[in-house]
Amino acid sequence: MSKLTAAREAEISGRLLKHWHEAVPNDRMAHLVKDTARSFLRSLQARLAPHGVSLGHWTFLRILWEGDGLTQRELSHEAGVMEPTTLIALRAMEALGYIKRERMEGNRKNLYVYLTPAGRALRKKLVPLAEEVNALAMRGLDEAAAATTRRSLLVMLDNLAGDGLLSDAQTENGVL
Repeated sequence: MSKLTAAREAEISGRLLKHWHEAVPNDRMAHLVKDTARSFLRSLQARLAPHGVSLGHWTFLRILWEGDGLTQRELSHEAGVMEPTTLIALRAMEALGYIKRERMEGNRKNLYVYLTPAGRALRKKLVPLAEEVNALAMRGLDEAAAATTRRSLLVMLDNLAGDGLLSDAQTENGVL
């Protein structure tokens, strides 16, 4: 990371910390979760960049490491992004040699996405970087606090998954 980028990251982190610790420590939970997630992603991106992997590619790689052979539409849905975004990312990942896209006999409509050996090999290099970010974030939390945080976030996730308005809006906007 360049000195300029490191200085910018430190400035952003400083502003976030001041906001949460001093300015509005009781701001809405959604804002805290969003800012925490952004901090996770910035730390991860700083570790992925030397390997030439973007956060967008990381998202798709993680899904494909769990089971490739998905259609582009299934990948979009799993990643929570629109299909045009997926298409752009997959074209770039194909050019980098991480994936290949193939049509199946008898189904010329769908493109299926498979990891190449190079894409599969990235797992051993990149997963430890994500684990490093998680360990950094969890430093200072005992096991009980970490378990409580995990349970709390899962309850929130479950509650929001049941939001009827969300399901209706996604269907209307073609996300699902």
